[in-house]
Amino acid sequence: MPHAPKYKQIIQFIKEKIANGEWPIGTKIPSQRSLAKHFAVNRSTVITALEELIADGLIEGRMGKGTIVINNTWTLLAKHSTPDWDKYVAAGFQQPSRKTVQEINQSESNSTLIQLSKGELSNELFPLDIMKEMMEKVAHNMDAFGYEEPKGYLPLREALSSYLQTVGIHASPSSILIVSGALQALQLMAMGLLQSGSTVFLDQPSYLYSLHVFQSAGMRMAGLQMDEEGLMPESIKMTPNMRTRAILYTNPCFQNPTGVLMSKKRREEILAFSEQHHLPIIEDDIYRELWIDAPPPAPMKAMDKNGRVLYIGSFSKTLSPGLRIGWIVGPEPVIERLSDIKMQTDYGSSSLSQRVAAEWLTSGLYQKHLENVREQLKIRRNFVLHVLKTELEGLAEWSVPAGGFFIWLKILPPVSMKTLYAKSLSKGILFNSGAIYGQERGDYMRLSYAFASCEDLKKGITQLSGLIKMLSG
Repeated sequence: MPHAPKYKQIIQFIKEKIANGEWPIGTKIPSQRSLAKHFAVNRSTVITALEELIADGLIEGRMGKGTIVINNTWTLLAKHSTPDWDKYVAAGFQQPSRKTVQEINQSESNSTLIQLSKGELSNELFPLDIMKEMMEKVAHNMDAFGYEEPKGYLPLREALSSYLQTVGIHASPSSILIVSGALQALQLMAMGLLQSGSTVFLDQPSYLYSLHVFQSAGMRMAGLQMDEEGLMPESIKMTPNMRTRAILYTNPCFQNPTGVLMSKKRREEILAFSEQHHLPIIEDDIYRELWIDAPPPAPMKAMDKNGRVLYIGSFSKTLSPGLRIGWIVGPEPVIERLSDIKMQTDYGSSSLSQRVAAEWLTSGLYQKHLENVREQLKIRRNFVLHVLKTELEGLAEWSVPAGGFFIWLKILPPVSMKTLYAKSLSKGILFNSGAIYGQERGDYMRLSYAFASCEDLKKGITQLSGLIKMLSG
C-alpha cells in the first residue's frame, strides 16, 4: 500500500505482524511515539490507526501495560488457543541484555549514524581483495567436508600452535579448542567449569557487565579496582569456600572499555596471587595484536607453569568479526571438557571459516595485515586525540591508549548521561555510556576510533562537545 494514506499503512503493517505470527496474542505493540517515528508521522495519525484496530477487536489499550494484541486477524481465535509466549520468554535461562545494550546493538546496524561506539575495525581496513583470494584458494583445494573433530580443524590448531609461540605460549594442538569467537569461549566456560553460586572476579569497569554470560548461569560478579597498570590483585577478597567456587577474568591488553594495558609487573603479581590462593584465571587477550606504540608484555599464559590460566584469542578484532573464529588454550582435560560441551551446543565452528583462518596464518599474510592495521589505528588514534584536545579540553579527561580501539572519557561538567545519550542519538551520533560497563561513579563514555571515518569522528566529537556545553550550561 505505498500510496495509501499513512494511517492505512500503519493499520496494514500491524495487521501483517499479527497475521504472520510475529506479534502473537499478548504481545505489547510499539509505543505511539515509536510508530510515529517509524512512519514519519505525528501521533494523531498513529492514534487514528490504533482506534480502527481497536474497533476491529485486534488490540486494546490496558492501563499501565500499553497496547496489547488480543486477537489474530484471520479467525479472531480466543486468547487461550495461542501459546503465551511472554511467559516462555520470561522463563528462559539466558537473561536478556540490558535495555540500553539492546538499543545500542540495534543502532549499531544503522549505517546513517556516526558510530562512536562500535568495537570493530572500519570497513576501510577490511582486506577484501586478500580475503577473496583466500576463499578462492580454499574453494579450489576443497574436498567434501563434514563436521570437524571436536577440538576443531587440525591444520588450524597446528597453525595456531606455531603462532602462539611468537608470544611465548607453548601449546600443542591437543590443548587448543577452536570456538566461534571469544563470547562462545566464555559461554562454554560458564556452562562447563563453574557451578551456580560461584564468584567471577573481574576488572571494573568491564565489557562483561554489558553481557549476562555468567549471571545467567547463576554466578556472582565481583568487580575489582583498577589503576593505570591494570587490575589490582590486592582488591580480591577470597573466602575459604571460594577455593573451588571462584575464577578471575581479566582483559589485560588494551582493556575494554578503558584501554588500559596491564604492566608486566602486574601480570606477575596476579599470577602469584592465583598460585597462592588456587584461583584459576581467564585471560581474554583478543586485543593483543592491536598494539600501536610497542608490543605488550607477554601473556600471563606464557608465564603459567601450573596450568592455572585459560587463554582466549580471536580473529574478530584483528581481521573480521564475520569469520567467527576464536580459540581457547588450556590444560588438556579442560579443553576436552569444553570441546564436549561445544559439540553438544553447535557440533563445531564453521568448517569453511576454519580453513580460511588456517590459510591466513600459514600464508604469512596475517602478520602483514596486522602491520597495516597498526599503522592505520595509530593514524586514527592520533587524529582523535587532536580533535579531543581541540573540542573537549576542560570538558573531559582521558588517557592515551597504547593500542586497541578505545578511549575512555570522563565527562567533567555535571550532565545527565542518559540525556546526553538521547540527545546525541537524535543528532545521529551513537556512543556507549560507562554505566553499561559497571562504571558506578562519575560520568564516563567509551569512544571508539576504529570504525568511523576520520571525517565522522571529528563531526561526532564536535557535536558531542556542543551538547555537553549545552547540557552543563
